[in-house]
Amino acid sequence: MIRSYFIALIVICSIGVILWQQLHKDEGLARLSPTAFASTKEMNEPIQPIESDVRLDEGKVQLGKSLFNDRRLSHDNSLSCASCHNLRTGGVDSRPSSLGINGAVGSINSPTVLNSGANFKQFWDGRAETLEDQIDGPIQGPKEMGSTWIEVTARLSEAPDYVSSFGALYRDGIQVNNIKDAIATYERSLSTPGSRFDLYLRGDSTAINDEEKQGYQVFKSYGCISCHQGRSVGGNMFQTFGVMADYFAERGRITRADLGRFNVTGDERDRYVFKVPGLRNVELTAPYFHDGSVSTLENAVEVMGRYQLGRHLSAREIDLLVKFLKTLTGKRRDD
Repeated sequence: MIRSYFIALIVICSIGVILWQQLHKDEGLARLSPTAFASTKEMNEPIQPIESDVRLDEGKVQLGKSLFNDRRLSHDNSLSCASCHNLRTGGVDSRPSSLGINGAVGSINSPTVLNSGANFKQFWDGRAETLEDQIDGPIQGPKEMGSTWIEVTARLSEAPDYVSSFGALYRDGIQVNNIKDAIATYERSLSTPGSRFDLYLRGDSTAINDEEKQGYQVFKSYGCISCHQGRSVGGNMFQTFGVMADYFAERGRITRADLGRFNVTGDERDRYVFKVPGLRNVELTAPYFHDGSVSTLENAVEVMGRYQLGRHLSAREIDLLVKFLKTLTGKRRDD
């Protein structure tokens, strides 16, 4: 049932893109005049602003923050969640793939933790339904933190501050589910409202400039919006990487991580299928894609145009799209 829903969603989005392109096939960049933009209050936009008044238990947020930054969660006390999800660098570690305990090299690029609470599933292949479920992976992964929940709970139980904090927030104190709940609550607090594009969506037509508005029009008219929409500008569906051309055949060196959703379902239709990443703060999260193969946003846009849209984007089109994407950078509440 779920797979049928997403297949139907992809088909509907694809049809929408085709219809849009047909309606606008004669509209070149020269016709994307700033004077053609109506007030955002009159537009029904496919992207929505991030809400700034998310209500979370502040005690759990602060406890989760401590756990998120605590190296004692790793087997050898060398890594914390923040090691791979550095908030100062966009919630990523800026590596093609992360380093685990004993210098182990991971198999896939770490996605940003910013706005991760809005994702419909977690991990590139969507194998975790929730942030709480996702935490099992890095804690127990032999190439990541290499720990066990028995080890983690024992260490935290030896720390008086954690015993006190957990006791105040949870009736049963330090338990696996409570640790996961606190970390996930903190991660849900890491939304980034207040981007210039959000201000534009809320009615401030001066929040983004004319070229950024043109970039948004290109983003919509060329079909990027079919997969990148909603509050996170993505993060709410699966899609094949290489819709219009075979990315993996041309790149070569196919690894197990490249199989994407297929590793979860075993369904051949899910080969090379990944969760569509959200594009909030995308200017901060290089390198790009699950394989971390692209180091600049300009190159990422070019790759997406070629393999997902079947377009060879001009330098001008890439520049406009990048200008728009940079308006999606927001602020954490503790910035």
